[in-house]
Amino acid sequence: MRERIGQQLIIGLSGEELTKPEAEFIVENNIGGIILFDRNLKSVEQTHKLITDVQKLRYQTADKLPLFVSVDMEGGRVQRLKDPYTIWPPLAKLGVADSSSLCFQFTQAMGRELKAMGFNLDYAPCVDIFMNPENKVIGDRSLSSDPEQVAKLASALVRGYIKSEVLPCAKHFPGHGYTSVDSHFDLPKDERTLKDLEKDGDLEPFKRVIKARIDMIMTAHIFYPNIDPKWPVTLSPLFIQHFLRDALRFKGIIITDDLDMKALTKHHPVEGIPVQALKAGATMLLYCNEPDSPVKAVKSIARALADGEISDEIIHRNYEIIKQIKEKKLKQPIEPFSLDKVKQIIGCAEHKQLAQDIASGDVEKYLNKES
Repeated sequence: MRERIGQQLIIGLSGEELTKPEAEFIVENNIGGIILFDRNLKSVEQTHKLITDVQKLRYQTADKLPLFVSVDMEGGRVQRLKDPYTIWPPLAKLGVADSSSLCFQFTQAMGRELKAMGFNLDYAPCVDIFMNPENKVIGDRSLSSDPEQVAKLASALVRGYIKSEVLPCAKHFPGHGYTSVDSHFDLPKDERTLKDLEKDGDLEPFKRVIKARIDMIMTAHIFYPNIDPKWPVTLSPLFIQHFLRDALRFKGIIITDDLDMKALTKHHPVEGIPVQALKAGATMLLYCNEPDSPVKAVKSIARALADGEISDEIIHRNYEIIKQIKEKKLKQPIEPFSLDKVKQIIGCAEHKQLAQDIASGDVEKYLNKES
């Protein structure tokens, strides 16, 4: 059971090399994946070795499943992989062009670079609708303020990632575009009702990416007191199970945003957060920065199982969803390409030209290509 619990966690690493304690924790607990940040990404050669070392750990784990090797790569402000990788413009530039074909080419090219380096999961696209001009957290990370346009273009972005053999993860369900508080620092509150969300179109992009066969959706740390007066979305059975699973019929992985963000830790006991997220219907738990948090989470979940607070059925169901998606969707090769091949792909002239043309608005030549 511990190994099945571990498969439901994605964790951050401390630095540029995989440490012995990190490797041991991943192997002993059958951890589902890792997320890399600037602190882990010094050079192409170093990142290549780090991802290779991490992915080879699967041969020592209980079920030999490949790990999710994930990153935040949206373009614009959210760009973890810097030069010599292609520097991509923000999604707002794609919204101006309003072309599904261009969106498909954008994520296919971005995904090609990610795949070469061994990344198989990108926490993108951001499908939030830019509804509030005071919302600096989302801003140009959003495609548009028009729900239909966001929905249309988000579908194409998802298809581009899938074509490149990188799993996309649409975020942040049910939509972060109306709020103004940064959930890294406190809990955003949205006073709208469910009818308001439906009228404003918040859910339309998520409906469309589900039709595009996305395999992962990330929850938002937002509190809707007029919809669920008790729990924020990430901890809410109403939002996760009733709305996303039942009403929208999403069958893939529902992953939380980082559970160490102050939106949750300032308002809920830290040891209870992972337990409630699983009870609410989350499939995977994301821990980005605090090295002790995944250890505590595994213990908290095991204790909740022993006490009967969580049923075995939840753990088994989540494990089977993750296992099935990994076996079907993580294509060979799992490890990074050879360094020579990586250097031919990342930051290549074709990708750089595409990024520059999108940034400048000179996109006419891309608009009629097949998507």
